[in-house]
Amino acid sequence: MSMLGIKWKLHGTGKSIKPGHVVAPDERLAWPLTIGVGMQHVVAMFGATFLVPIITGMPPATTLFFSGIGTLLFLVITKGRVPSYLGSSFAFIAPIMASQQQFGVPGALGGVVLAGAALALVGAIVQKFGAGWINRLMPPIVTGAIVALIGLNLAPAAKQNFDAAPVTAVVTLATIILVSVLFRGILGRLSILVGVVVGYLVAMLRGEVSYDKMEAAAWVGLPQFQTPQFHVGVLGLFVPVVLVLVAENIGHVKSVAAMTGQNLDGVSGRALMADGAATVLAGFGGGSGTTTYAENIGVMAATKVYSTAAYWVAGVFAIVLSFSPKFGELIATVPPGVLGGAATMLYGMIGILGVKIWVQNRVNFSNPVNLTTAAVALIIGIADYTWTIGDLKFTGIALGSAAALVIYHGMKAIAKARGTAAEPETEPAGLPPQAKAAGNAAARRAPKKR
Repeated sequence: MSMLGIKWKLHGTGKSIKPGHVVAPDERLAWPLTIGVGMQHVVAMFGATFLVPIITGMPPATTLFFSGIGTLLFLVITKGRVPSYLGSSFAFIAPIMASQQQFGVPGALGGVVLAGAALALVGAIVQKFGAGWINRLMPPIVTGAIVALIGLNLAPAAKQNFDAAPVTAVVTLATIILVSVLFRGILGRLSILVGVVVGYLVAMLRGEVSYDKMEAAAWVGLPQFQTPQFHVGVLGLFVPVVLVLVAENIGHVKSVAAMTGQNLDGVSGRALMADGAATVLAGFGGGSGTTTYAENIGVMAATKVYSTAAYWVAGVFAIVLSFSPKFGELIATVPPGVLGGAATMLYGMIGILGVKIWVQNRVNFSNPVNLTTAAVALIIGIADYTWTIGDLKFTGIALGSAAALVIYHGMKAIAKARGTAAEPETEPAGLPPQAKAAGNAAARRAPKKR
């Protein structure tokens, strides 16, 4: 049982958490409390996980089913050491939508399977040799550029849905913005879900919601499964996603390690393999690709419960919900205006996450290598440059990601050979000496109060 990560010690009396203490991954509270925390995890992942299939036209119930299955698989492969929920990854939205236009839904699912297999392979290499080579291949300037361009590449899709019902979209977006600053705790963290609910109510009043398919659906039944088809043409669309998923998973493991005070470097490879396996499984059955969810880190931070038992509850509950076709069709009734408002926020957040990577790692943009890497990659990604070679079609995400890698490593090699790399790649901690000197000079010039 311990090898599967499903043997938990009771934390204290199981009824409370002392100040300054946390419930560790291998501990649990009493089952009624654990079930309650697990339900919170389902609520936390709900809005984001369902937005991906709704935007891409995939069956919501199927995606929910494979997110639950994927979560349980992740917990088993990581031996219960990494508390995490695997929800739909936003990084898959652009390649799925692009591949659907050319190869239909089966072709998109084939791309999901290939991306998952590649991620699992990377995980096996990391587990064998460590994650140092990933940091060398994708330093913060490259990782941030790829994450940013994936989000910003989706801007036209957000605008298209926004224009379909501008009033509903504005209400949805405004609600998301206000809830995030008006409320604390879990409600503030669920601002996107609250915004979607409020926008949905406005859409109902405006007659923008149709319930025909929901009324015809059964209360209980199997999710809608689909099988993939494999085309060489999807490779250029889905390969960049693997780079993002690697960065997301490694970042998630490091976050959990910092929060629990445990060294989880030894399971980084297992986390990548688990997410890859879950994504492969989802692609073979008709679900969206998965990733570890930051939304659920918020629940852990708020509750101080890092128990993997709560994630087993969440995974099982998600699977149970997926066996209601009527519930799935209800989710699918979310109209374009609501999606446009939420997507404006979500896609922008993905873009800003890339910027956050730069800021957290103090990337120095005075260095021409960093500046050129980000500048070229972002323009290629945002403008959605395309390059077609036979059956292969590379779009902005693939070309932008490739540009970030080639430009960074190419310029760095040339600068090193020529001895022209004068600027450091990262900013020194604190203010630069020039800024400090300027600030001190300004303070001396300022008139003194009497």
